[in-house]
Amino acid sequence: MGIQCSVRDSQFTQRCRQGEKDGRVRQTIMEDDNETTLSKQMEWEKMPPPRKPKPPGDIELASTKIQAWWRGTLVRRTLLHAALRALIIQCWWRQVLARLQAKRRRAALELCAGQLWAAVRLQSWVRMWRVRRRYCRLLNAVRIIQVYWRWRSCHTRGFFHGSYELTTSQLSLELDIFLGSQICRITDCIPFPIKN
Repeated sequence: MGIQCSVRDSQFTQRCRQGEKDGRVRQTIMEDDNETTLSKQMEWEKMPPPRKPKPPGDIELASTKIQAWWRGTLVRRTLLHAALRALIIQCWWRQVLARLQAKRRRAALELCAGQLWAAVRLQSWVRMWRVRRRYCRLLNAVRIIQVYWRWRSCHTRGFFHGSYELTTSQLSLELDIFLGSQICRITDCIPFPIKN
């Protein structure tokens, strides 16, 4: 059965489309000088009526159960393998992350320890410099005090001043002993040879 319809005829096109749902449609386009015509040939096939399923037998039920069990076993085995592979990858990735974290932690600790060591070293140098400066000031003060104390003790206790003259026959001594405000003068001549 052949049907020809014009492009302008929309109702017939709709009917042709409705017919496409039921059977097979072959579409051909023919061009004339005046207008383009659309030719659709529909071949109607009679669909066989649906079969009614017959009740399954014992063998078919048993084979269906065995097939279902085997497919379930295969699916469970596949899922188990996939879960094990995922677990292996996760364990490996966790180890990599733990190594990276340990490396970062060690680098942070080394940096902190280096900074702490530098700070302690700097503090020790500053303390050493301050203690040394204080020690030098105290040493200078001690020297000044010692000089003044020695000068005072010499003036308060006294000191000796003297001269001697040595000749072939005798030794002449002149000693002046200053004790604060008192002066003691000793003059003596000792002849040679000295006899005990």
